[in-house]
Amino acid sequence: MPFIKSDGVEIYFKDWGPKDAQPIMFHHGWPLSSDDWDTQMLFFLEKGFRVVAHDRRGHGRSAQVADGHDMDHYAADAFAVVEHLDLRNAVHIGHSTGGGEVARYVARHGEPSGRVAKAVLVSAVPPLMLKTANNPEGLPIEVFDGFREGVAGNRAQMFLDVPAGPFYGFNRAGAKVDQGVVQNWWRQGMTGGAKAHYDGIKAFSETDQTEDLRAITVPTLVMHGDDDQIVPIADSALKSVKLLRNGTLKIYEGYPHGMLTTHAEVINPDLLAFIRS
Repeated sequence: MPFIKSDGVEIYFKDWGPKDAQPIMFHHGWPLSSDDWDTQMLFFLEKGFRVVAHDRRGHGRSAQVADGHDMDHYAADAFAVVEHLDLRNAVHIGHSTGGGEVARYVARHGEPSGRVAKAVLVSAVPPLMLKTANNPEGLPIEVFDGFREGVAGNRAQMFLDVPAGPFYGFNRAGAKVDQGVVQNWWRQGMTGGAKAHYDGIKAFSETDQTEDLRAITVPTLVMHGDDDQIVPIADSALKSVKLLRNGTLKIYEGYPHGMLTTHAEVINPDLLAFIRS
C-alpha cells in the first residue's frame, strides 16, 4: 500500500492514471476517507486525468496518531503528498471538511509553491461554521458538542444515524434510503480513529478561514446544495464566494450535503466543465 511520511506520520494515498496528465487531487470530508471520492476518481480517470486522493491523518488507512488534527496539519500533510508525487498544475477538490483543507492548502502551500491551477469547494465548511460574536449566523456550540458526545458515547451508532439521516437527505419526506451508501459511510468512518474524529470536530467547526479565502487567487468553484443540513449554505458558500477573488458559486436546488454521492451524475460533469474551462 502506498504511504508517505508527513512530519513522521504515515499518510495513505491513491495515485491513478497517466503521470504526465493534469492531476486532480481530492480531499475527503469528516469522518470518511479517500474512498468517498471513488466515483469521481473513476470518472476523471476515464477522461484522461491523473487522479490522487489521500486519507487524512487519523482517518482511513493513515496512522491513527493522537495529535495534529487541525487544518494546519491537514494542509501540510496534503502538501507532503503533492511534493512526493511532484504534482503540478493541479486541481484540488475538497468536500465538507476537505473543503477547509483545500482552502488552507491553496492559501498556505499550493499558491506559494506554484503547484495549483484551480480549486473546488463542495459543500465546504469555510469560512466558519461556529456561531461567534463576529459570526452570529453560525451554528451554536451545542450542535458540535452533540457531535462530540456521539463520537465519545457510541461512535458506531452515530456513524449509522448521520448517513441514514441528514447527511444524504434520507430523512426528507419521500426519500429512499440507500443502505449501501449508509453502510459505506459507516465502513469508512469506523476505519478511522476515534481521537482524530473527536478532535476533527473542533477543526471543522471552529477554524476561521476568512483569510485563507481572501488569499486565494486561482479560479475557485463553490458548489453547494440549498438543502444541506450539515453545512448550511447561508453560513458557508454564500459567504465564501464573496471572500474569494476569483470565485464562482453554483447552487443545487434541493441537494443534500453528500450530493457528490447522491447526485454524481450531475456533479461530475459540472466539475469537468469547470476544470476544462
